[in-house]
Parts: sequence; structure tokens; C-alpha cells
Amino acid sequence: MALMARLRHPEHGCPWDLKQTFSTIAPYTLEEASEVAEAIAREDYENLKEELGDLLFQVLFHARIAEEAGMFSFDDICQELQSKLVRRHPHVFPGGTQSSFASDDKLTPEAVKQRWQAIKAEEKAKKNIAVSTSAMPDDLPSSMPALLRAEKIQSAAAHVGFDWQEVEPVVDKIHEELNEVLEARGEGIERVSEEVGDLMFACVNLARHLKVDAEMAMRKASVKFERRFRSMEVLADNDGLSFQQLTLDEMESYWQQSKVL
Repeated sequence: MALMARLRHPEHGCPWDLKQTFSTIAPYTLEEASEVAEAIAREDYENLKEELGDLLFQVLFHARIAEEAGMFSFDDICQELQSKLVRRHPHVFPGGTQSSFASDDKLTPEAVKQRWQAIKAEEKAKKNIAVSTSAMPDDLPSSMPALLRAEKIQSAAAHVGFDWQEVEPVVDKIHEELNEVLEARGEGIERVSEEVGDLMFACVNLARHLKVDAEMAMRKASVKFERRFRSMEVLADNDGLSFQQLTLDEMESYWQQSKVL
């Protein structure tokens, strides 16, 4: 925080840092959060250390701007977070303090999640924040990654019973949506886009039923494809060939080689 204050010093600070506001810093905050997720997907834990530092710096930046405006301080942020975590974990802190200890009764992760949501709703009621009667969540930011947003929407629907109990119907739905994509090809890009969206939504549903994080799975799949593609380019170059001039069959051969590297 002392370093952040120096960067924002009116006379001796950095001109770029001084110019920033909540709004101008927000895109960098999203970017740094994405880079944390990317490092995890790549299992690059040395880089993860750096990326977590960059993300923490974003919090410090926002806190400093708020403190200068007389809104709140970094200490206020930490105190509110600490209080909320204690309040929302009564099974760990039954006395409502960090020094209290729970009994030996163990809750399932799902039960903990349900209790968390119930306590969250109570908090909103106490603050006179209108609580929607819809099962759909009202607090999902528009900037949330699409796959993650889809999973949360599906989970909310499942919470009130609108869900398949087995995996097989979900797989059938994916086949149905895939056929609709193929049928829509002659009906214009908007129609195709809609059907592709439905197909992807169904795939997220399958991931959810299989207890797979769709967002992280997609990140890892992208990382794997990129790694293999770069390997293909290196293999072709080692053979003295221009990758762009290869036939599709030749590219496929290099792809199969890249999978065993």
C-alpha cells in the first residue's frame, strides 16, 4: 500500500498511475484475473505466483483510489471480507468469531453451498436489497466468461429441480442440438449462431453433470491444441518444410506425431 501511495503521489508519482480511475483500471483487473486462470490451465505454477501478484496489485490500485476519495481503505476491504467469511461459515465458526470452533459434524460440499446461498439471501434482506423470486441468479456480471455463466445458470435451475437426473438425456440433447446446427446451415448465419450456442450450452450441461469445470476444461483444451500445433510447426521446420505449404494429409501426419511428444 505504501508503494501504491507513492505511485499515486500528486507531485512525485507516476503520470500514468495518477491518471487512472476505477473505470480505466477495471479492464486490467479482468485481464489479470484471466491470466491467473491461464497459468492454472497451463499448470505453470511459477508464473502463477507472478500472476497472483499482478491480480493483488489490481485490488491495491482500486483500494488506493477509493481511499483518496474518502470511500474506504484496503483495511476496510480486508475487514469486510473477514467478517463475511466468518458469517457465511457457521459450521466452522459457530460462535460468529474467528476464534470459535465447530463440532465434529461434517457437512457435504453441496450442503455448505446451499447454506452459503441462504445466508447470502438473508444478508440482502437485512440490507433491504430486493430479492428476486426467480430461481435465476441476479448477480452474474455481464463480463463473466460465457461458459462459467452458463454453468451457474444451469446450476440455479437444477437447484429447483429443473434438471435431468442422469447423463444419458444430456448426451441425447447434445446430439439433437448438433443435428439442428447442421440443418440450420442454409438458413443464414444468425440462425446457425443460435443453434451453435444451444449446442455449446448443452455441452456445458454435460460437463456440469460429470462434475467438470467447463471453463477450465476449455482453457486446458485450448492450451493443449496450441502446444500441439506449435510442435507440428517445429517438426515440419526440422524436416525443411514450410508448414503453410503442406497438404492437409501431411499436416495430419505431423499432428499425430505431435500427440506423442
